[in-house]
Amino acid sequence: MTRKEAFIALNMVPHLGPVHLRRLLDVFGSPDRVLAAGRNELQGVEGLNQALIDSLVSWESVVNLQQELVHVQEFGATVLTLDDTEYPTLLRQIHDPPTVLYIWGKLESRDHHAIGVVGSRRTSHYGLECAKKLSYQIAYSGLTVISGLARGIDTAAHQGALAAKGRTVAVLGTGLHHLYPAENRALAEKIASCGAVVTEFPMETTPDRQTFPMRNRIISGWGFGLLVVEAGVNSGALISASQAADQGRNLYAIPGPIDRPTSHGSNRLIQQGAKLVMSVDDILEDVHALFPKAPVLSPSKPLDLEGDLLKVYESIGSQETSIDEIIQRSGLGAGSATAALLQLEMRRQVKQLPGKYFVKLL
Repeated sequence: MTRKEAFIALNMVPHLGPVHLRRLLDVFGSPDRVLAAGRNELQGVEGLNQALIDSLVSWESVVNLQQELVHVQEFGATVLTLDDTEYPTLLRQIHDPPTVLYIWGKLESRDHHAIGVVGSRRTSHYGLECAKKLSYQIAYSGLTVISGLARGIDTAAHQGALAAKGRTVAVLGTGLHHLYPAENRALAEKIASCGAVVTEFPMETTPDRQTFPMRNRIISGWGFGLLVVEAGVNSGALISASQAADQGRNLYAIPGPIDRPTSHGSNRLIQQGAKLVMSVDDILEDVHALFPKAPVLSPSKPLDLEGDLLKVYESIGSQETSIDEIIQRSGLGAGSATAALLQLEMRRQVKQLPGKYFVKLL
């Protein structure tokens, strides 16, 4: 048995979590030595209850390691452990880092520079648009967007990052054989093709009330900060925010209308000290302080533009230009011109000023 296989087996042992495993590794030195430990040896380790000791002593009768390895290979996934350099740097430093990470897709070195984006499953149009726009800008700037593939804000965050042709990682609260929610399978496949779908749970793990809070600590702990886009007072996103605070991560929140229940939780976070975010610049100014050598994608140059985007960009003069002038100069309809302007704004190539005037940023 290899060291990695021993870690995978330990991750499948009932009742054994990351904190207890760390304690066992401190005592026995290696994962294979933990698996080989006898009952008397295990009873001498502080903090282990009888159920966990029984599971460890009889692990071969409850863990089908060979079947798990076959499932991983057949699925086309890989497995990282704390031994691997590809394991996310900041995630390794939290109190209870995952024992293993199942990876569908591929992690890259730039994924070490990341930010979590979370929010409610039941959201408003405002929340969805904010999630898409900010995630687009975050990914376009060169940071990786980490979210949970859930309905609502998570889905919008992944979509925004993909639209920017940037990096995004989806963290599951299930095994890879049980993607949840099922309607996001196509999105998961797209993420895996140019980013990664990640979970700490064995392949056949189904969703339950415990797996998702465990998943949330990975989203909050992976990057340098966590952005809460929209969250009600009972939203699971607030659990992630609490975990982020415990992990020493920067906490960001987008303000929402005070009369909307979906904004009460995120607005409260701002009251309690989360940084109010109105644009990606509010996040990037912290990134440059934390990671002076962080990789940054170069914004697309105007010459890369084509079609309606190029027509609209060239219609904006050297001074502030009204939307009416842009429509007239570009020869496009109002709807097409407005859509192109929004894309240019999200790419940070133009900026809208009060009164529907626009200026070039590049």
